[in-house]
Amino acid sequence: MKNENKKYDTVIFDLDGTLLNTLEDLRDSVNYALESAGMPVRSMEQIRKSVGNGIKRLMELVVPDGLENPRFDEVFDTFRSYYGLHCNDKTAPYPHIMELLKELKEKGYQMAIVSNKYYDGVQELKRLYFSDYIPVAIGEREGIRKKPAPDTVLAALEELGSSRERSVYVGDSEVDIATAANTGMDCIAVAWGFRTREEQEKAGGRVFADDPLDILNLI
Repeated sequence: MKNENKKYDTVIFDLDGTLLNTLEDLRDSVNYALESAGMPVRSMEQIRKSVGNGIKRLMELVVPDGLENPRFDEVFDTFRSYYGLHCNDKTAPYPHIMELLKELKEKGYQMAIVSNKYYDGVQELKRLYFSDYIPVAIGEREGIRKKPAPDTVLAALEELGSSRERSVYVGDSEVDIATAANTGMDCIAVAWGFRTREEQEKAGGRVFADDPLDILNLI
């Protein structure tokens, strides 16, 4: 049921840093891969600053010399294998996220997840946490440009039968802010994720939620 009395009827969520705190599992998996190759491990802060553009870009930023390193593919494959097994060891929804999703569903909002995390990982985490509330989840895959290009968001809107004019994008990073702008959608930036409020303001963030339940008032 569409909620015709509201400005929006659809909410598109980023995943990592918005719905789920995945940072510890990402750090542990990165450092397992690096340590396995005899490379220096990275701090939580270094990982925080490196996420948001997909796992290949994450590994490019943490492996010494990035793609130029002759062992890059080996380390990347180790990370993917390890993270596939350990992506849910410490990951959990942020406080009040499940209350927010329940409320949005009860009010008749359509919802989707759009992430730069690899496709299979997005599907698995959606299945584990959000299958009761969010029917559509899109991750990085071949043949479609990842965020901040609008393609994955537009694909999600098409699956939902929703329009960008009646949709709002919720995310925690400069990538998300640019994605919303490139798609022609309004954006709510969240203050609890992988980027600080200051970092997001510098990237053009204007409307902020300090707590997930604030989103109910903003939409």
